[in-house]
Amino acid sequence: MYSANNIPALYDYENAVVSQVNPNKVHVHNTALSGFFRRYLMQKAMSVFSWTLPFTWEKNYFLYVLYNIGYISVIYTDRFGCIPQHCGLYGRGVMYQPTNAVISNPLLQGDLRPTIGQTCEIIRMQPDYGGMYDLVSFYADMMALTASGAASNINNSKLANVFAAANKNSAESYKKMVDQIESGAPASFVDKSLFDDQGKPTWALFMQNLNQNYIAGDMMMDLQNWENQFCTEVGLPNASSTAKKDRTTSFDVAGHNVETACRADMWLQNLQEGCDKVNAMFGDVLTLPLSVRWRYAPEVDTSLDENREGGEDE
Repeated sequence: MYSANNIPALYDYENAVVSQVNPNKVHVHNTALSGFFRRYLMQKAMSVFSWTLPFTWEKNYFLYVLYNIGYISVIYTDRFGCIPQHCGLYGRGVMYQPTNAVISNPLLQGDLRPTIGQTCEIIRMQPDYGGMYDLVSFYADMMALTASGAASNINNSKLANVFAAANKNSAESYKKMVDQIESGAPASFVDKSLFDDQGKPTWALFMQNLNQNYIAGDMMMDLQNWENQFCTEVGLPNASSTAKKDRTTSFDVAGHNVETACRADMWLQNLQEGCDKVNAMFGDVLTLPLSVRWRYAPEVDTSLDENREGGEDE
């Protein structure tokens, strides 16, 4: 079940996501740097909501399946009691919703295609049963590209000057001169052959404009902007680009707060509905009722909407 990225996502699902967001000639996906940002962003996304789970449930298994795949089933077994399980979906009802969960676990026996609403329940994050893996992967790839670009620019900016030497002996003399200067020597003594009859240096010096070519600072700001945009997507308050405008109004800030909270609040409603269904079906055997809530509830000023509506009516 675990992929090369150590998340409980099946290989076919992961490959489908990769093929949609990764151009053939841009080798960023499945790199160590991209994997670093995927882990980082996934943990940020998982921190938006606070969960209360039964004592016997493994929290890391439950959360990583739910957030990566988008849904998880809850069933009752004679051996393990009421447990969450990664599953597939099977069948369709009159409203084209799945009717059965398909569970594959060598430690389980019996009905591995339980009926949803009768012998199992499904907790889903989004209305379309999607998870966060595609969202996390996109921003992780963009942040990896930006970070690697900044690292390349910093490395390239280390070049200060280049000497063009007439022969190998002259090149070795230049190396010795530069070594003495870089070591902090108060003076450097060189062979007079490095100068012509008029006392002018015989070397040709190429100097790079490091300040003009240095863009790592801008790329680091872009990296922060990518992270801020991701935080907006998943419901985390952040220093948005609107806060940096010269003329930012209170309505701009309120609009950004609504944008930040709106989608995540829809996810929370779906998750809470799933928790209610699980508690209704298995509440008598759960060691602790299943629940989810905002870790830090967003602050949305709805009075600005009322003022705006009043102004439009006028």
